[in-house]
Amino acid sequence: MEATTMLLLFALLLAGQRRCTCTASVAAGEGGFSVDFIHRDSARSPFRHPALSPHARALAAARRSLQGEVLGRSYSGASPAAVPVSAADGGVESKIITRSFEYLMYVNVGTPPTQLLAIADTGSDLVWVNCSSNGSGSGGGGDGPADADAGGNVVFQPSRSSTYSQVSCQSNACQALSQASCDADSECQYQYPYGDGSRTIGVLSTETFSFVDGGGKGQVRVPRVNFGCSTDSAGTFRSDGLVGLGAGPVSLVSQLGAATHIARRFSYCLIPSYDANSSSTLNFGSRAVVSEPGAASTPLVPSDVDSYYTVALESVAVGGQEVATHDSRIIVDSGTTLTFLDPGLLEPLVTELERRIKLQRVQPPEQLLQLCYDVQGKSQTEDFGIPDVTLRFGGGAAVTLRPQNTFSLLQEGTLCLVLVPVSESQPVSILGNIAQQNFHVGYDLDARTVTFAAADCTRSSGSS
Repeated sequence: MEATTMLLLFALLLAGQRRCTCTASVAAGEGGFSVDFIHRDSARSPFRHPALSPHARALAAARRSLQGEVLGRSYSGASPAAVPVSAADGGVESKIITRSFEYLMYVNVGTPPTQLLAIADTGSDLVWVNCSSNGSGSGGGGDGPADADAGGNVVFQPSRSSTYSQVSCQSNACQALSQASCDADSECQYQYPYGDGSRTIGVLSTETFSFVDGGGKGQVRVPRVNFGCSTDSAGTFRSDGLVGLGAGPVSLVSQLGAATHIARRFSYCLIPSYDANSSSTLNFGSRAVVSEPGAASTPLVPSDVDSYYTVALESVAVGGQEVATHDSRIIVDSGTTLTFLDPGLLEPLVTELERRIKLQRVQPPEQLLQLCYDVQGKSQTEDFGIPDVTLRFGGGAAVTLRPQNTFSLLQEGTLCLVLVPVSESQPVSILGNIAQQNFHVGYDLDARTVTFAAADCTRSSGSS
């Protein structure tokens, strides 16, 4: 009970820091802005289950990572089973991440603006929102997503916006989508598939997007953002839309760099998962510079999927001692909870952890994870004698993960390693979001780098 009590007390202390449900930004003249990056289990999320304990939420997040519950990943040329793409259509055989969403952000679309809560996805490109095809705002029957379970509560109505227009099928944005076609009016009709077979279908359009500060400091308005006006979808998206933050040409990040003075970079600082009453921060442009002491940058490397932020992982160390060297590629991703590693790196790492950790081994909850320990009666603030794990990336970058980045309490008194091997169902290495908590992580498409710096993300979120 002591560990749970500590978690709840810490959450109550931070409850007063909850900010307005409006999103945050800064004046456009500064060359950047920031918005709330809302975890699905936080108090700000409509998808949070208030009856679940912190441990139950952590276990559910691990289950989503391992079972690939809903949302997969898309890219130009992806080949999900439900929507096959041939090589003639520009398809490329590749490994796809399939998993649920973890973070959300607010976007304001149109003139006058409609506020929508969208999935924020670092592993796909297309920005899309649920649309009404006739301006009535009702769902189904051609007026919105046909699958009522697939959409959120808010539907954007193009006919009520003075800045809405559709995109020609000859445009670069339309050509960047692998599954797009021309209708009778030469407008771009798209079908955008995800790795689990879910998809969105609609008309590629342009609209003014705005990002407003909750404290009234100002507003960033970005005209002519290419986005999918989705009139049909399959799958369980459970949101008003999706903001693609991937590395491809139609992502929000790429469009901000091409259409504004805001550079093609973004960053986030993920607060610890037990802090359910605060939001992490998502930064764009000048706000996304990672300048904290000890910041380490690693170059992006070629990826099978243009959307992914892929880097080279070269070795791992435990307690400062190198235990494995094995060149592999790993995707840095905020939308996956667990970290998936190549067995050539993970197996020696686990062996060394087992040797060093003196806690009693216990069976993992639901047999999901391979290494769990009994910490019943111990304080949540103790490190349980767990050593740091250092990941060494290409370009000489070394990122040291604290015990809170490698282990998680998945049930009362049970602490489990949240590093797992790649598998047939999850065949690519991923640096997940638990490993990134309390790091300022910056993605720079112009410099082609990902940068990490240790940070107190709860404090930085409260001051932004």
